[in-house]
Amino acid sequence: MIRVGCCGFPVAMQKYLKTFRVVEVQKTFYRPPDPETAERWRMLAGDDFEFTVKAFQVITHPPSSPTYRKARLDIDDGGFFKPVKAVFDAWEKTREIAEILRSGIVVFQTPKSFAETEENKRNMREFFSSIERDFTFCWEPRGWNDDGIREICQKLDLIHVVDPFAGRSLHGDLKYFRLHGFNYRHRYSDEELEWLVREVEKFERCYVMFNNVHMFDDAQRFAKLLKLL
Repeated sequence: MIRVGCCGFPVAMQKYLKTFRVVEVQKTFYRPPDPETAERWRMLAGDDFEFTVKAFQVITHPPSSPTYRKARLDIDDGGFFKPVKAVFDAWEKTREIAEILRSGIVVFQTPKSFAETEENKRNMREFFSSIERDFTFCWEPRGWNDDGIREICQKLDLIHVVDPFAGRSLHGDLKYFRLHGFNYRHRYSDEELEWLVREVEKFERCYVMFNNVHMFDDAQRFAKLLKLL
């Protein structure tokens, strides 16, 4: 099973729904939508459409992050999986929307400032041992070494999320790729997409989620190479 889609809706939702069968919801990262909004999305998408959900930034990113200001969040303490009320409240909001959308996958993306320290590892262990395991949890680290990523993913049963052009998946039978386009403005060449086809066809279950400026066009081109469109 290979699923191809985008991180967020780069075009009108109705147009997107007619093109792809999966999307990674980005709104849940900045500020989760109202439950009524999520219910409307679920109804519009139809039963055979899949939503994956990016976890609320209060779980993963500190209040100093510019994305807090963008979302107009007024939270003094949070991020880095800290064992504080704001983080667990953020998980409850993420979980609520994921359940309404009938999502099977929740993606946790940590910033480069989330360094490979014992404190951060301890926070991750406490967080993931304290919440419900009703979803497949995927984690996209930045700046960690391979051994550290592999150790945490194995201990906490996390799928390692990676850009296949930047590295390889280090843990999990399910593969979840997020393609950032090298510098986000990159448009993938035919040769790069053909290479990607050869890579993903090695796996039984694989999500390929484009997250560059040209994501809608690139994802369509890639899906056509796979004969999914």
